Amino acid sequence: MAVGKNKRLTKGKKGGKKKVVDPFARKDWYDLKAPAVFTQRHVGKTLVSRTQGTKIASEGLKGRVYEVSLADLNRDEDQAFRKMKLRCEDVQGRACLTNFYGMDFTTDKLRSLVRKWFTLIEAHVDVKTTDNYVLRLFCIAFTKKRPNQLKKTSYAQTSQIRQIRKKMMEIMTKEASSCDLKELVLKFIPDSIGKEIEKACTGIYPLQNVSIRKVKMLKMPKFDIAKLMELHGDITADEVGAKVERPAEKAEKTEEAAAS
Repeated sequence: MAVGKNKRLTKGKKGGKKKVVDPFARKDWYDLKAPAVFTQRHVGKTLVSRTQGTKIASEGLKGRVYEVSLADLNRDEDQAFRKMKLRCEDVQGRACLTNFYGMDFTTDKLRSLVRKWFTLIEAHVDVKTTDNYVLRLFCIAFTKKRPNQLKKTSYAQTSQIRQIRKKMMEIMTKEASSCDLKELVLKFIPDSIGKEIEKACTGIYPLQNVSIRKVKMLKMPKFDIAKLMELHGDITADEVGAKVERPAEKAEKTEEAAAS
């Protein structure tokens, strides 16, 4: 090797070693609060970077969508196949106040319903609630064997399918447009709309496993804090703004105690 070349081999690295900082040290935990229509109000926790300069923590939380199983929200394992979407609307102290944002079925439940020898009928409709939420409801239904039926298959004719679909859309529109979002969520939980459709369509063709399988939020009205607080009821003072001791503060306190 030529003398005088590669001078940097003897010296240390340029700029020195960068200090590794744990990214979680700069983050805070917030509690998620579900609306009062559900039994279990405390859903879980969420992380967000601490307020720094113009970047405010609460702004980073607003608009986040969380997917929670209805089994956890209502403490009922029979409803595990239903997934609820909750959207963070406002932050009060350390609590994120959420509102209903949509609903879906788990994939395994949907797959278990679909089977041979029966007709699958689907319909969807856009509805507007009394408090100006625009939702898209998706309905699913399956034909079933008539009493004492010997035939292996239970297929509905195209004209019957059209009639059933029309009936589905009528009932979904009627049920959803006559109530507000809170009342509509209370209809989704026991699936009362599905039962109504099943009853109404018996004369056309007997149906089974009729459900509102999915709900999509299309449009929301202007944010109103009073309505959100009404939806959540009273939030106890001890839940809001509770001081959380950080590891750095804990270490400082121990040092002070040791010095004294």
